[in-house]
Amino acid sequence: MPEIRVLPETVANQIAAGEVVERPASVVKELLENSLDAGATRIGIEFRHGGKALIAVEDDGCGMTPDQALMALEMHATSKIRNAGDLDEIRTFGFRGEAVPSIASVSRFTLRTRTAEALGGTELVINAGKLVHQKQTGMAPGTRIEVANLFHPVPARLKFLKSQNTESAHITRLVRLYAVAHPGVGFRLIEDGQEVFRSPADATLHERVREIWGAAFAADLAPLEPAEASGMRLQGLLGKAGASRATRQEMVTIVNGRPVDSRVLAYALTESYHTLLPRGRYPLAFLLIDIEPHWVDVNVHPTKREVRFRDEGRVRQFVITTVLRHHNLAPAPPTPPEPERLPDMPAHTGIEAGASMEPAPDATAGGVDATTPPAPTPPEPGPGEPSARAQAPRISPMPPAVASPATPPAGAYRFDWRLAGRLTHNLALFETPAGALVILGLRAAAARIWYERVLQRVQNGQDEPGAMPAATFSQQLLLAIPMELDPIVASTLRERQALLQQVGFHVEEFGRNFFRIQATPDWLPSAMPPEETLRDMLAQLTHRPGDLHPAHPARELLAKIAAEHAAAGAIPADPEYAISTARELFHCRQPTVCPRGKPVFTELTRSELARRLGL
Repeated sequence: MPEIRVLPETVANQIAAGEVVERPASVVKELLENSLDAGATRIGIEFRHGGKALIAVEDDGCGMTPDQALMALEMHATSKIRNAGDLDEIRTFGFRGEAVPSIASVSRFTLRTRTAEALGGTELVINAGKLVHQKQTGMAPGTRIEVANLFHPVPARLKFLKSQNTESAHITRLVRLYAVAHPGVGFRLIEDGQEVFRSPADATLHERVREIWGAAFAADLAPLEPAEASGMRLQGLLGKAGASRATRQEMVTIVNGRPVDSRVLAYALTESYHTLLPRGRYPLAFLLIDIEPHWVDVNVHPTKREVRFRDEGRVRQFVITTVLRHHNLAPAPPTPPEPERLPDMPAHTGIEAGASMEPAPDATAGGVDATTPPAPTPPEPGPGEPSARAQAPRISPMPPAVASPATPPAGAYRFDWRLAGRLTHNLALFETPAGALVILGLRAAAARIWYERVLQRVQNGQDEPGAMPAATFSQQLLLAIPMELDPIVASTLRERQALLQQVGFHVEEFGRNFFRIQATPDWLPSAMPPEETLRDMLAQLTHRPGDLHPAHPARELLAKIAAEHAAAGAIPADPEYAISTARELFHCRQPTVCPRGKPVFTELTRSELARRLGL
């Protein structure tokens, strides 16, 4: 029988290093986090040959005494926690006490440190886990750690590292992420003697992104208004509608100052941009969420790369609601009731306190009516032509209780274009007051208008006092449609029956996992089978648990409906149809993209035209 032995400390440390130190970027991460825990306001990082030859991290933090410096080289020696209960309230980056001894066991490790009270500093040199010497040294308060010849005691690990360019890219990206996560700390990164970037302390988040990623990248981002919920706070930068990437590399999620990979946050972001980007594209985002430490578990992965939330549904809902509100796609928080009207004011004048009594400028003069315009009216059909209603069916106007005709929706844009002509049946050419040319896709514009009309009905079904009841959005069926569901989907239907009724579906249980559709939404096209539509919605509801916004689970379906309506029949050739469609588009919350996330129009500015024509 083989003899059981205790591994030597050096071997044990090198094995532990395999979990903590995966590549040179892991060394930078651990040392950088220690600098942040030490209260540093300036951090300098230097590396050579992809981090294999040298990694140096210097800070102006609190430093260590000689005894503390020696203790830091012991496995599981830490100042961050004292007992197992502290794991529920982790407020620091490091807490296991594994990183420093693990790194020192697989490199030539030099530690120089000094506290503000000490007259001199301490220098320790460790080679492959063995102390070479300890001496006093002169230095400014803070700590500098140099890691040379990484993995030279374990040559097998070197074979699994990537090329120098790849390892350098990982280090650069890592430092960028931590620089964004901590705008109040100054960062300087040097590669092979050349400065990659330098960012001073106290920079705003947008300024830091501009300094590190460039002005063109920062131009596609807009500040997210900070939002708070019980125990959570969300802020950051979000990509504008239409700005996207083919990968998730620019979807940065930071939890309590720690860049992490989180499926919950990644899903919330992609779902929030569902109708703003084409399928397969991902948004730009720098999302910073601060959450109570006992709500998040960072002790999931050895490198602390992943986190787990105690209430994932709550976090997901908070992020989705905040991002949708940022893009004017979700209702604003409830507001206090309006004061009672004066007795001599008519009940429905459509005039609000402080509103101008002057007539709105005429659209032909470059202005736009302040009221929500009616649906574009197609021209009367000529002899032998199909009716305009058959060409482009439109939903009935919103009832006054749901959308007041006196006030344009939040985020409405000013329409001041002049129609120059029709390029094709689907493309219209407009001129702006600034002399730019705009090409508008009429089908895409109609799809956006349809989508937001239906979405507004779903959102306002029963949310606002005095809103129309859900029954108004339904039409009774002469014959009920039977439908049998599997147990999981049937359970979802029972739990979300109130939401489905708000959307316009009235479903009655008629046995074990057997139901009958009694009424369908009045906005559902006759070409779409109600049973198939309801099954699609239930499938989305089943795979998206949590208290999401009522419109959220149906967004894919609503986009499909909008696209089908916009594609039905021919587009009227009357110029007034193009003008009225463009005007109505600019009263949408997101007029720049269709429900599928593709652009609705493209613009050629005067300077761009001059450049192309060589003027």
